[in-house]
Amino acid sequence: MTDSQITEVNGTAVEYKQSGDGPNLVLLHSLLTDMSVFERMLPALCARFRVTSVNLPGYGQSTPSLLHSVAEYADHIDAVFTKLKLPPETQVFGNGFGAFVALMFGIRHGARCNRLLLADAVATFPEPARAPFRMMSEKVIAGGMTTVLDAAIGRMFPAAFQAAHPDEVALRKAALARVDAASFSRACLALAALDSTAQLRHIKNPTLVLCGALDLTTPPALAQALAQGIPGARYQEIADSGHCPMVEQPVLLTANIVDFLA
Repeated sequence: MTDSQITEVNGTAVEYKQSGDGPNLVLLHSLLTDMSVFERMLPALCARFRVTSVNLPGYGQSTPSLLHSVAEYADHIDAVFTKLKLPPETQVFGNGFGAFVALMFGIRHGARCNRLLLADAVATFPEPARAPFRMMSEKVIAGGMTTVLDAAIGRMFPAAFQAAHPDEVALRKAALARVDAASFSRACLALAALDSTAQLRHIKNPTLVLCGALDLTTPPALAQALAQGIPGARYQEIADSGHCPMVEQPVLLTANIVDFLA
């Protein structure tokens, strides 16, 4: 994979990496990671696709966010598509927050892409599940990203994975600590406010909804309900994975992506 590049989109810097040959595939990371989370999957994906990984606003060298809704993030990705001259045959994969953005991109800009792959997302959160996002938003504004690192890791990985892979946990904590706190806060509130249920029927793109079988953040039952709301969508569970299959099950996740896009 090549070194990251910076481009300007609507007066803001967007950091991205692009490599490989074949059909275009865009990768969007979650609230709790940055685009480095895809590194283990890139060799296999770049052998089949022209892969573009994007750092969302406030992550890496991308300009901190002034966006307040998932719809605004989807419009931002639409502008990135235009700037990078990505064709309408482009496939879009997102995990976590990136999957919510990809979902809204399909709703608002579905003609700009081909297939959607949504890993660990739901149409809307039940009220009790919205509270942790509001709490994390308040904490990072008051005390910075270090105040939510332990909670974030708990949402990202099952306890058994954390115990077995302390180096990976440390790596993810270090990456998350560098995220712009205000951008993270706004993204948390955007997720807490989101309800795309009534809009799912407008998605025309062939869609695969994936979910880690052990995911407690976006549980399989809610992810399956998301798939049922999208016309023609398929649902696939990822065994032995929580909310971050790119780290927990990169080979299995890659196989699911390749199979759906074949």
